[in-house]
Amino acid sequence: MEFSRSAEHEAFLERVRVFARERVAPRAAGIDSTGAFPSDLVREAAALGLTGMALPAAVGGAGHSYATYAAALEIVSSASATLAVILSVNNSLVAEPLFEFGTDLQKDTWLRRLATGEALGSFALSEAQAGSDAGNQQTAARLDDQGYVLSGRKVWVANAEVADVVIVFAVTQPGARGRGISAFLVPLDRPGITRVASPDSLGVRGLGCMDLQFDEVRVDADALLGESGHGFRIAMRALEGGRVAIAAQALGVGQAALDEAIAYARTREAFGQPIGNFQAIQFQLADLATDLEAARMLTWKAADTRDRAPRATAEAAMAKLQASEAAHRAADRAMQILASEGYRRGSTIERLFRDVRAAEIYQGTSEVQRMIIAEHILG
Repeated sequence: MEFSRSAEHEAFLERVRVFARERVAPRAAGIDSTGAFPSDLVREAAALGLTGMALPAAVGGAGHSYATYAAALEIVSSASATLAVILSVNNSLVAEPLFEFGTDLQKDTWLRRLATGEALGSFALSEAQAGSDAGNQQTAARLDDQGYVLSGRKVWVANAEVADVVIVFAVTQPGARGRGISAFLVPLDRPGITRVASPDSLGVRGLGCMDLQFDEVRVDADALLGESGHGFRIAMRALEGGRVAIAAQALGVGQAALDEAIAYARTREAFGQPIGNFQAIQFQLADLATDLEAARMLTWKAADTRDRAPRATAEAAMAKLQASEAAHRAADRAMQILASEGYRRGSTIERLFRDVRAAEIYQGTSEVQRMIIAEHILG
């Protein structure tokens, strides 16, 4: 396992830090307040190479390692969890599976556009009755002599408000559960697709989440991504990378919360001295820093494994589990340290507290991650 980066990659991360500090952080509160999708920031991120980070330059990507990708997402997330999730969906859940499983025609049509940010992708797996039980898909795709016809409803589809294309998972062999699901690459301007606003969320607002209703949506047979019946495998492979990305996103939020607590501990005085002089505060900060650093090591290990090995399923699950829960603990304890200053509506900690909670839910709950890890260690 090697975490050292080239001078080129370090220069890239420094550009990301400047972008996060000067362009993203000043907008974070406004994005949260309005829930508006930050299209302009996505375009700026694309210009920096953040929409196709781990893809080869030959297809329009930035050619970075997965570890550098994770580090960049952590930096972005420390300024805005929303922007980090938008980027992770386009990178890990759309562009990467297209690169791995797509046909030449599909890649020629979409891959460079997604990698460069000319187009934006979304990923439609979740349904009202298919969250943790992702094999319980109800959206169906029937084959006829003209192609496939898709019908069903997907929920909580991030980026869907403005996305150009979506990977849709649908049943092609009824009754076969995971073995009967196929994946389709569907332009979102197809007749029969209706975008319906998803319910407002507690945190990570501004993701452009929509429910997608498919009413007899016709696509050509060449819209099939990978082989028929292999959609569940494609989804799990995409989520493997996505979980590394969400671990990095959670770390960014957790580190931002810890930084807020450290700054407050240095300046807030009680009983004639900064509260950071008190061991009760020092020990909390020390525990949080250690907790987050352990999560960071797991995240880097998962990213490194993703680069080097055929699969990183258990490593990604461990990273997401530890990072999301450590970041939640960091936001919770930071709010306690800031007390009423952190608890007030509109404080930075209040936003981070709401944002980080989602990391334990989307792309596989903490319970699902524990199931994956248990299956791995028990053989």
